[in-house]
Amino acid sequence: MKLTADFHTHTNYSDARRCTVDAQVSRAKELGLKAVAITDHGFTHIGWGIRRREKERYIAEIKAAEKKYGIPVLVGIEGNILGREGTCDLTEEDFADFDVYLAGYHVYTRHEHPRDGWNGLRGYLYRHMGVRPPARLVKEQMEGYLNAVKRNPIDVLTHINFECFADPVEVAKCCRDYGTYVEISGKKTHFTDEELEKVAATGVRFVVNSDAHSPGRIGDIRIAEEQILRVGVPLDRIDNIDGRMPRFRLAEYREKKL
Repeated sequence: MKLTADFHTHTNYSDARRCTVDAQVSRAKELGLKAVAITDHGFTHIGWGIRRREKERYIAEIKAAEKKYGIPVLVGIEGNILGREGTCDLTEEDFADFDVYLAGYHVYTRHEHPRDGWNGLRGYLYRHMGVRPPARLVKEQMEGYLNAVKRNPIDVLTHINFECFADPVEVAKCCRDYGTYVEISGKKTHFTDEELEKVAATGVRFVVNSDAHSPGRIGDIRIAEEQILRVGVPLDRIDNIDGRMPRFRLAEYREKKL
């Protein structure tokens, strides 16, 4: 299993404080990747998200690195799901500026409603205490995932069930039906083996990414690969390995709407 392109990386525009766009792309070129995406945290992420005033400079640095290193570098974002209604902080006005749209739940976010923020904090606490969350919390956070996928041309859902809770099978079915990829993360295991097996059984398609916050982790999918092989996820349903490249929803949306 050989990674074709890494579509989840961070720089000093968000929480990879000592890592530049240039350094990440340089490493991707060195590894022989066919493409890389820079996907810093979205606009509502408190403390370490991209600020809208920085967007033009962010895009310019990505384009400069693409020209310098001669490989495709996608302008991306890891946007935030802001609550049960599925609103995200990447708006339709932003779509023309981005090539790839990742989204997930993050605790340190300006949520749409106070209850959503409280649910995010509770999810964080339940995970770190190792306590099973109540059914209502699982239901409400899952509604956010489902509505986000239905309402937005999200390419990849990131770290499902990490510091948040949902029925991953129901989320995977929604992703399958709307053409959103489920990410298998090379940074942290967010599904149990049993959950990943059930998610794979839905027929959803996957991408595997590093979620790199430093150049040394670009293309590093060892944790993900070990679980994929252990569980028996069909490799032909992972669309950014072995020479394959994914078809992203945002690009198709832009072709039709913009």
